[in-house]
Amino acid sequence: MDVSIVLPACNEAKRIRSTVSKIKQMMKGRKFEIIISEDGSTDGTDKIAAELARKDKKIVHLHSDIRLGKGKALKRGFRVARGRTVCFFDVDLATDLSYLPELIDRTKKYDVVIGSRYLKGSITSRVFKRNILSQVYNWLVRLLFSSKIRDHQCGFKAFRRKVMLDLLKKSKVDKWFIDTELLVLAQRKGYSIREMPIKWEENLEKTKVRLLRDTLGFFSDLIKFRLRLWFE
Repeated sequence: MDVSIVLPACNEAKRIRSTVSKIKQMMKGRKFEIIISEDGSTDGTDKIAAELARKDKKIVHLHSDIRLGKGKALKRGFRVARGRTVCFFDVDLATDLSYLPELIDRTKKYDVVIGSRYLKGSITSRVFKRNILSQVYNWLVRLLFSSKIRDHQCGFKAFRRKVMLDLLKKSKVDKWFIDTELLVLAQRKGYSIREMPIKWEENLEKTKVRLLRDTLGFFSDLIKFRLRLWFE
């Protein structure tokens, strides 16, 4: 198995079929699996994911009756992944999927490869207020953790499987903050990380991120994580 693609999915009945179909088209010629880590859906996503898995051996469906959170859902997928490279992104495909082959291929040289909205060459479309908050958040991560990364929260990432399994030993995050946690841990362990420019478009009708609630949550998680690392 070359690649495992983990999709965290909660209430994605309207787009899970389309997303899986697009991934399969993009991955033609490769040995891959798609792991749908379905997280307490109430809109029938579980039934669709189960059907997709029954019809295609490349698809794995992990179901939870209760909402686990993005982080825990992803970690369930990571632990059953069989590919040498493990990548993940959101079902809404905010990042243009044409960048997926490059994301995967770069793991031949680097331990971790991530899409970045803030590199020269990236093309992004985002509401101004959200863009400013994201920039401030990433600046704080760099300040608090001496991180060299420009974009910690873009949901388009690939890891060598053995690296991911190592990072999971230290991971304690169950929700959205897992992206930042994994990258900070990877830097502390000395793994090689490469950012790459992407095309990214925010769709406010599809996003599950709520500006005020999740911004406060992210900043709270930053402080808790900083304190946690000080005492480890």
